[in-house]
Amino acid sequence: MKTQTMMKAMVLHRLADLCQNRTPLTLEELPIPVPTANEILIKVRACGVCHTELDEIEGRTPPQHFPMIPGHQVVGRVIERGEAVRSSLQRGVRVGVAWIASACGCCQHCLAGNDNLCPDFQATGRDVNGGYAQYLTVQEAFVHPIPECFSDSQAAPLLCAGAIGYRSLKLSGLKNGQRLGLTGFGSSAHLVLQMVRHRYPDSEVSVFARKTAEQQFALELGAAWAGAIGADALQKLHAIIDTTPAWKPVVEALQALEPGGRLVINAIRKEDGDKEELLRLNYETHLWMEKEIKSVANVASSDVREFLALAAEIPILAEVVEYPLEEANRALLEIKEQRIRGAKVLILPD
Repeated sequence: MKTQTMMKAMVLHRLADLCQNRTPLTLEELPIPVPTANEILIKVRACGVCHTELDEIEGRTPPQHFPMIPGHQVVGRVIERGEAVRSSLQRGVRVGVAWIASACGCCQHCLAGNDNLCPDFQATGRDVNGGYAQYLTVQEAFVHPIPECFSDSQAAPLLCAGAIGYRSLKLSGLKNGQRLGLTGFGSSAHLVLQMVRHRYPDSEVSVFARKTAEQQFALELGAAWAGAIGADALQKLHAIIDTTPAWKPVVEALQALEPGGRLVINAIRKEDGDKEELLRLNYETHLWMEKEIKSVANVASSDVREFLALAAEIPILAEVVEYPLEEANRALLEIKEQRIRGAKVLILPD
């Protein structure tokens, strides 16, 4: 039995605008949670930092209650098992926790394998406490073994940025040899590019990104072309995955599609800062010729399992920048200010 009874955590007590409050999370000591009958207690080693945390903090997808511990790209080791746990995951096994924390398991969506659409869907770090802490509890059905080929910090972004990118790629309908576009080139898009190069070796990828450093990073990872959002790619694209929080890339992407092309919006929420860009929509230019728009809702538990296996097979290596737990506010602020290359990961103290 462990003798430690308290843990460190970064805690959100109220909604905040990061433009006005640069430190919305506070470092606190809290009791280590006790797993219920069907839960597993995990000692956290690393937790990715995601733009969705900004959506939670700033109120676009707010927590159900306060205080709340954010974080949904969690890597750690099993410490305790509830008395009713039937999983084969024993103490000491390294596991991950993603955005999906629970679903009912019996509705039409769950039975079809789309538990991400469940009306009772709960999110890690928004509806239940997440991984910006030394320990967390999670239902056994939503714990995922982590392949040994990844370090803790490399594995963390695979659980959201990678898994949601994997779902986005499936929803794009891309076939080998067709051209894909990526708008924005942060944590998720740089993993999607690696997936495409492995699964669709004859497909060229064009990347639209605001900053020349992001464009250069995309070229380093094998993009055929990279340019500014709104620039003309070499050819029209069969599918585009948008990973930005803004509206301008949506409008520009629709114009860049082939007839019959599909835009997949990989975002939990969009910010309102440039919403007026939607007024530029022109039916003939942007929507005609049977173009499609598909949104991505959350991530299914099957996406996480499938993607982790694929990531180990390739293998996909996330580029990460590490921060100590107490610097979570700095990592979030850098995302807000779009200072991004790869993924940001918190490293938890022992």
